Amino acid sequence: MLSKEQVEFFNANGYLVVEDAVTPDQLDALRQDFAGWVEESRSYDTAWGEIMNGKPRFDVEKGHSAAKPALRRVNAPHEVSDAYFNVMADSKMTDMVADLIGPDVKLHHTKINSKLPGSATAVKWHQDFPFTPHTNDDLITALLMVDEVNTENGPLEVWADTHNGTIHTLWHDGQFTGAVSDEITEQALQKRTICTGKAGSVCLMHTRLLHGSAPNRSDASRTLFICVYSAADAMPISPSPVPTRHQGMIVRGEDKGLVRSVDFHIPMPKLPDGASFFDQQQKDRESI
Repeated sequence: MLSKEQVEFFNANGYLVVEDAVTPDQLDALRQDFAGWVEESRSYDTAWGEIMNGKPRFDVEKGHSAAKPALRRVNAPHEVSDAYFNVMADSKMTDMVADLIGPDVKLHHTKINSKLPGSATAVKWHQDFPFTPHTNDDLITALLMVDEVNTENGPLEVWADTHNGTIHTLWHDGQFTGAVSDEITEQALQKRTICTGKAGSVCLMHTRLLHGSAPNRSDASRTLFICVYSAADAMPISPSPVPTRHQGMIVRGEDKGLVRSVDFHIPMPKLPDGASFFDQQQKDRESI
């Protein structure tokens, strides 16, 4: 599926953008289901629904209303949508992940992050691994672009090659902020690469790569279906922030009953009180 050059680029840089990671029919089905959830959100003032830990499935940002819906997160969408389940479990995107961390690959969790036109939601710079530490770091976050992603609608921004460096703490002054320090953020903004692509493209990102994103300043939506996968021999050492009954599901290869460990030291994460880590980062902003 992936060429030798693409695999080498990922290994060197910690990310890879590939077009046509799903079929046109799969993409249409994803869009239709998400549009339905946006319409449903008009009936709610706050987060609603429930995943297996009792937290909301659907989360809205401040200012959400029936007239101007701002659905920003769907937790474990594959549990309530055949379209999202099928793409997570059996698509070209799944094959690409197996090319990078396979042959044996399992699911950790899924979510949708969306920035509707004019959305104020931004994601502060962080690495995923401190949120979801495992016994080894063969984890990939696959960010499937349900909408076209351009420079104006809140694209993913990455700092290439940082997956080979330090695992940065997300704790500051005794508080779990969900973000790296201001000093690291300033460096990241100078080194960042912006990841754009047409709808149906995927950005495959190493779990230790530093990344963030800005608000959507355009009149176009920016919706990502995010699937987090691990090698089958990577075992979680912290509860998932988005638990699902499908955690550990083998999507490629087989479970050989093996555990592989690597040496690292990081503080354990704090699970979000609300529907997502957006609330943790927002609390950090409000404390400044």
